[in-house]
Amino acid sequence: MRNFNKDYTMSKTQNQGELPPHRDKRFDSVRDTWYWKASKPLRVVVHFFLRIKNAYIHYGGLKGMYRRWKQKRGEAGKRADFGTKSFPDEARRRKEEETVFPRDIKISILVPLYNTPEKFLREMLDSVKNQTYQNWELCLADGSDEKHPEVGEVCRTYQQEDHRIVYQKIKKNLGISGNTNVCFSMATGDFIGLFDHDDVMHPSLLYECMKVICEKDADYVYTDEATFTSPNLDDLIVLHFKPDYSPDNLRANNYICHFSIFDEKLLERTGLFRPEYDGSQDHDMILRLTEEARNVRHIPKILYYWRSHPASVAADINAKTYAIDAAKRAVHDHMRDYYGMEVEVESTRAFPTIFQIRYQIEGNPLISIVIPNKDHVTDLRRCVGSILERSAWKNFEVIVVENNSVEPSIRDYYEELKKLPQVQVVTYEGEFNYSKINNYGVSFAKGDYLLFLNNDTEVITPDWIEQMLMYAQRKDVGAVGAKLYYADNTIQHAGVVIGLGAHRSAGHTHYKMPKEHLGYMGRLCYAQDVTAVTAACLLVKRSIYEEVGGLDETFTISLNDVDFCLKIRKEGYLNIFTPFAELYHYESKTRGMEEGEKLRRYEKECAHFREKWKAELDAGDPYYNPNFSLDYSDFTLRF
Repeated sequence: MRNFNKDYTMSKTQNQGELPPHRDKRFDSVRDTWYWKASKPLRVVVHFFLRIKNAYIHYGGLKGMYRRWKQKRGEAGKRADFGTKSFPDEARRRKEEETVFPRDIKISILVPLYNTPEKFLREMLDSVKNQTYQNWELCLADGSDEKHPEVGEVCRTYQQEDHRIVYQKIKKNLGISGNTNVCFSMATGDFIGLFDHDDVMHPSLLYECMKVICEKDADYVYTDEATFTSPNLDDLIVLHFKPDYSPDNLRANNYICHFSIFDEKLLERTGLFRPEYDGSQDHDMILRLTEEARNVRHIPKILYYWRSHPASVAADINAKTYAIDAAKRAVHDHMRDYYGMEVEVESTRAFPTIFQIRYQIEGNPLISIVIPNKDHVTDLRRCVGSILERSAWKNFEVIVVENNSVEPSIRDYYEELKKLPQVQVVTYEGEFNYSKINNYGVSFAKGDYLLFLNNDTEVITPDWIEQMLMYAQRKDVGAVGAKLYYADNTIQHAGVVIGLGAHRSAGHTHYKMPKEHLGYMGRLCYAQDVTAVTAACLLVKRSIYEEVGGLDETFTISLNDVDFCLKIRKEGYLNIFTPFAELYHYESKTRGMEEGEKLRRYEKECAHFREKWKAELDAGDPYYNPNFSLDYSDFTLRF
């Protein structure tokens, strides 16, 4: 199925986790001046050294940069392993072909054709014929013009050789949606697969889908994919390793794309492709299908190859306003039709069809901000001051929980705070226990929403509360976390992955990447489902906090927030990270870095966490593809 997310996938810069930023008319006018052109050598040099500086900071000096360089070299070499090297050998092919599944399922593969180059057409057809699972039919609807009769000639030749191929010439080209709907009318299978006319299937694609359908009782299945440079299937440009089903990711970005297969009964509830969404018809269809599906499953294997060639790369997507508008309408209409929510859908800096979604906030709920504190008057003053001065949301209260301060200056500041109607200072006299202190602070809270906040944070975006609240108010959402930066403008928090890091407990993704980095496949540019977020800035409904029993007080210094989020997830709620709520986090200033006794306590709590959540850790983080290494936070491939 052709849509304009393909342009995004094939972007050269996106291979490095970066995508072309938006350019406005003012920038275009500057680019055409003589001084802009003359300064190009200087800009190249400056940008080179800036990249070196960022890498030096991110990887921890020259030794870290060297280790990362070696890792990247190995990763580049490993790309070929996901191409033809992964195809089944003779023994494996025989085993797959002879497998008898408990369900007899016929799979209809739908391919709308339009002026397909003969070489690409033959490779597409051969990849279907070479499937190790053989109970399929290939439905070809040909909308090619009269200048391309070879498309029909090739298809009819293949049809004569294999009765499973069904071909129909369409008298009038009906567009991508209309042509695909003709394919639907030809299909007689139990499951439907959507396939582009110039792409290639892995020989085991349908076999792997059948395994999941039968073993997991799935009614919608999707796979990972790779983009390759025509004509070499092993010249892989982008390896797209996807998370398990993530509804918020899908609304913001059609990450599922290729390959997907679904029970044909779902069409009775969703209907066929809708021409009014042409340009983003796939996104519209996948949103509807996954919403109606009973069990969406993801196969974390590259089983689909998306061809990159000059004819497939459209011109500047910014000029294709119809496709961008169609994508926005698809998301807007989906939220309206399925959830009764009116949302605003805006393009982000990552790509025009990667979206920021704005939900309407219901009412004017009181937000209770709980801040533990010990001494560090400068940090606390900056934190509270930024809340009071920069927050656009005004219906909040701040509860500072004093714990064993000894510096006189903090007492003086507390007296200042007590004069403010929105702030109260309460005292917890026990020894330091992060969970107990926060739970104690909550006992003074009056709001329906609780916002846990570290004292060493500073608000950046004025609508930080609104950006989190719009998600926290949803019935299906539990904890919502913000994007946090160190003082040097590198990323401290952008979501938590369980099992990541040296202790195999939990770690932050995109850790210490530059603030403006777009992230793996643009992930730093849209709100998304995650397993956990940090309590350095975490918003949650009070009712959900009470439902899961608050913070577990056996986690005294660490992992209490991840444990809290896992308890929330266990109750069936989604946890969300949004990059549109931004704060600085001057981490570890308050209590110091873990060393000595603190390090031993940390290691003990890691062991406690691993024991408590063993099943979840063994299963792996559903939002972090198992092809990624757990030793790195930047989506490095596992070796």
